[in-house]
Amino acid sequence: MTSHAYRFGIEEEYFLSDADSRGAMRKIAPRFMDAAQAAFPDELQREMLQSQIEVATPVCETMQQARARLSRLRSGLSDIAREHGMLLLACGTHPTAVWVNQRVTEARRYDSIMRDLQMLGSRNQLCGLHVHVELPDEDERISIMVRILPYLPLLLALSTSSPFWQGRRTGLMGYRLCAYAELPRTGLPELFADAADYRAYVDTMVASGAIRDASFIWWAIRPSLNHPTLELRVADSCTRLDDTLAVTALYRCLVRHLSRKPALNAGLTAASRAIAAENIWRAQRYGLHGGFVCESRRSLRSLREVLDEVLDMLAEDAVILGCSSDLAACRRIAIEGTSADAQLAIFEEGRAGPGGQAAGMRAVVDWLASQTRADGHHMGPQEEGLRGAA
Repeated sequence: MTSHAYRFGIEEEYFLSDADSRGAMRKIAPRFMDAAQAAFPDELQREMLQSQIEVATPVCETMQQARARLSRLRSGLSDIAREHGMLLLACGTHPTAVWVNQRVTEARRYDSIMRDLQMLGSRNQLCGLHVHVELPDEDERISIMVRILPYLPLLLALSTSSPFWQGRRTGLMGYRLCAYAELPRTGLPELFADAADYRAYVDTMVASGAIRDASFIWWAIRPSLNHPTLELRVADSCTRLDDTLAVTALYRCLVRHLSRKPALNAGLTAASRAIAAENIWRAQRYGLHGGFVCESRRSLRSLREVLDEVLDMLAEDAVILGCSSDLAACRRIAIEGTSADAQLAIFEEGRAGPGGQAAGMRAVVDWLASQTRADGHHMGPQEEGLRGAA
């Protein structure tokens, strides 16, 4: 298969924050959406809650295409937001947003979802990174969806950006999936035997009226309903564009590698899935710092050790796909930390001053806005700290 068989698209969800209070917007002015949709008519859409928006790249064949498009979207939307008294934030949870204050976007699909989910829908104040990779064969999509499960915790750990919830430290690096797990049909997919097994599940759910279609299945990874792609959904929305592209490159290379190596992880068991679920928890709780349970060695391995092994395994795939530099950026994340690490450091520094916790949260929101707006060229820790304190 050629590299074009692994074309991809990226979806990023963002929060809109009030530029004065730094809190999440309760209602978005129509004039902002008019301006944003005029600037990006094919790439922008509303989310279920009014404090959120989503962008989607067109189909990309190279990482350079994705970088250019997302950089333009982030900078353009940040500028439009500021013109309307708002800040654009890429992160898994808004540091200070209170879910009971949020309003639902008026749309037929969202009305239906809210009727079904009730309070849980209002609590879904969460932003994720979704990456689609093209896999034309349905059987291969289902096979790789199952066989990639052991790698999902690594993808989550590298993307963690949700250490706060409703103005409080959660003690976790990635709280987003904890709140998301309240919804039905989330978490890891089951160990489907093949595409027919998966279709039997979906067909039964639709025929029974439990769901309208497969888009109401919200697993950490799923086959797309409308495209011949396998969609990664486990990752938090990455604050830094470089991190988005690193996670994207890692996922894309994993898909290609598993496609080339059909025997890899072909024998996953219920125990394997349970260990993957445990490692998802460890990624949520500790981010880069807790390590993962290794089934084959029956031991705990550091994230750096696991990452080095995976990157070495994917070196050939990265060369063929032209994403070696973006893949290598995963090591930079492991060394310097994720958005969650930066947010916590900025919060602690800010709250040590005269403004206390409120000042710390304000500094976090300012850092999130500045990094979301940045053009994707990574800044060192000292420069990040200066911008976060601005």
